[in-house]
Formats: sequence, structure tokens, C-alpha cells
Amino acid sequence: MAKIADAVPAKPVMGLFERWLTLWVALCIIVGIALGHAAPGAFAAIAAAEVARVNLVVAVLIWLMIVPMLLKIDFGALGSVRQHWRGVGVTLLVNWGVKPFSMALLGTFFLGYLFAPMLPGGNASSYIAGVILLAAAPCTAMVFVWSNLCDGDPSYTLSQVALNDVLMVFLFAPLVGLLLGVASVAVPWATLLISVGLYIVVPVIVAQLVRTSIIASGGQAALDRLLARLGPVSLLALLATLILLFGFQGEQIVRQPLVIVLIAVPILIQVYLNAGVAYLLSRQLGVAWCVAAPAALIGASNFFELAVAAAISLFGLNSGAALATVVGVLVEVPVMVSVVGIVKRTRGWYERGAA
Repeated sequence: MAKIADAVPAKPVMGLFERWLTLWVALCIIVGIALGHAAPGAFAAIAAAEVARVNLVVAVLIWLMIVPMLLKIDFGALGSVRQHWRGVGVTLLVNWGVKPFSMALLGTFFLGYLFAPMLPGGNASSYIAGVILLAAAPCTAMVFVWSNLCDGDPSYTLSQVALNDVLMVFLFAPLVGLLLGVASVAVPWATLLISVGLYIVVPVIVAQLVRTSIIASGGQAALDRLLARLGPVSLLALLATLILLFGFQGEQIVRQPLVIVLIAVPILIQVYLNAGVAYLLSRQLGVAWCVAAPAALIGASNFFELAVAAAISLFGLNSGAALATVVGVLVEVPVMVSVVGIVKRTRGWYERGAA
């Protein structure tokens, strides 16, 4: 097993695409809507390219998004979980015991009741399903950027993300099925299990095989070079997927643009809620700030690429669920940067209490 210090990726930075992700998503809205009106036949052909309810075009794009992210994860880092057991415990509690359930409650309250009269008729349950899918998938690759921005402990971050990836293989489907059932959303179990296999299990296996092969032949430096080349590909695949989604969603958005703002409300609340729970609980348990800071960020952020993939597979490209997961992409960067700022500004207060 590689030493943890060797396994930790080089200092990740927020590149041009990540820094302006909100702007790119806004541009995708404009481009997607325009293309949807200009070439409806092309979008219909893409929608028809399905096998067992899996859209082939979207599946390729999703793989191009997810696999480069999973290449960054070293499951050998699981050996360091014991060193940070309190921080790991806090994040596991928030990721799997608090965030999905709080999101289901917030989504049901805001989208199912409070905002229901302002949403397109009959779509409330689909929007609720989308935010549930978003909250049920803990973030992976972007966490390294957030952790680096707040000087978090890299070995903790790597071990926690690796553990979450393992747990996603086993917990994502039953957790999503449970919460969708509670929210009275019909659960297509066969499609859900196919999605887990296609977008979690197989990509994890493929990414680890490629990672092992690259490191064995060229070391960590070779892997870093590969990741640098794949990074833009992953982000371009994400933007292409968003253009497709907005191409299908364009008519609805033009008719009711307020829907994006309304969906964003429960997502924003749950981000700050779960970051706060993780941060305060870490302080009560005396967790070092360099672990508590990334714990708050891991607890708050989402693996939105997986959520988008699952929403498309389960409910379709033109569904409210798919649109809701895309709203999560829209708010991800500015909201998480604000959380980074909060934990950095409160470091003195945190360390006085934790000590």
C-alpha cells in the first residue's frame, strides 16, 4: 500500500472552468434553449438513442465527467481513516445520516407545499426527486479544491472521499429508493440499480484499474499529467450535458424562469445547514480545525455529476428531476466558496472552543 503522503494529489487549484462554473452554466442555459428551439429534430433524435432507458449520448458524456474525477481517488488512503476517526465520523454522520433526510424534508416543504402554486403543474414531486438525488451523493473531486482553499488536512480529505466512494456503491440505491418512496415518488428500481452499476460501480472499477496501471508504469507524476489532460475533457462533457438538458427544458424555463430560483432555495439552505452541523459538531468533539474545515465542506457539497446522471436515467432528459440537479451545479461554486470563507474567518473562534 502506498504511503498516504505519496498518495495525496498535488495541491489542487481552482482552474478557469471551475472558478467560473456558474457563468458557464448560465451560458449553457442560453445556448441550450436556443438550440432546442432551432433544432428540435436533433434533440428528439438524441432523446430516442436509448437502450434499457439509458440514453447512449448522455451515458458517454457522464462517463467522461465521472471517470476523471474517480481517477483522483486512492483507496489505499482508507488505511488512514483511524488517524482521523472523529472527523471521519462527523462527516459520515452528516453525509449519510443528516444531509439526504434534511434535503428530503426541505424539498418537500418548499417545493411540495410552500412553492407548489408557483411551480409548473404536476412537477413538484419530480423537483423533489431531483434535490434528493443531489443530496444522496457526497462530493468527490471538487472537495480536494475546497479543502486546499481552506488549508485542510490532505490525508483526511483523501481518506474521507475514498470512504464515501466505497459507501456510495452500497448505500446510494437503497437511500434514494427509501427517500423517494417517503416523498411519494414512484421508484423505478430496475433503472435505479442499472444507474448505480453504470455510473458508480463500473466507473470506480475502471478508474482504479487505470490509476493502478498508470502509477505502476510512470508513478504519481504520470497520473498527474493524465489528470491535467482529462480535466478539460471532463468539464466540457459536463457543459455539453447541460446544453442537452436545457435544450429539452427550454420551453419550460422560458415560460417560468422563476422555477430555477425556487428550486435553489432548499439547496442553498441544506448546504449551509449541513456545513454548520459538521463544523459545530467537530468543534464539540475537539477535532483539529484542519480536519473540521474540510469536514464541513465534504458534508455540504454534492457529487452533482452523479446526481445529473441518475436523474436523467430515472426520469428522463426533460424531467423536473434533471432540471433540479442542474440547479445544484449552478449554485455549487459560489456557495462552496462562501463556505470556505466562513470556516477560514472563524478559525480563531473554532480553535478557542475546540481546545
